[in-house]
Amino acid sequence: MAMTNPFQFIQQVRAEVSKVVWPNRREVLLTTAMVFAMAMLTAIFFSLIDMGIRSGLEAVLTMFG
Repeated sequence: MAMTNPFQFIQQVRAEVSKVVWPNRREVLLTTAMVFAMAMLTAIFFSLIDMGIRSGLEAVLTMFG
């Protein structure tokens, strides 16, 4: 692979960056809200699973202990 000089490299980087489609403010806010909502739902789900396992384990230990 041939080495390009720094000037050509910068030109290529600028050309590639100009192809990027940047999200607008609404899209950023919407996806951020969705990430927070999914994180909260995941935390609630695993908290409920944890409480269920803990109560089941406590029941088994009190029954046999």
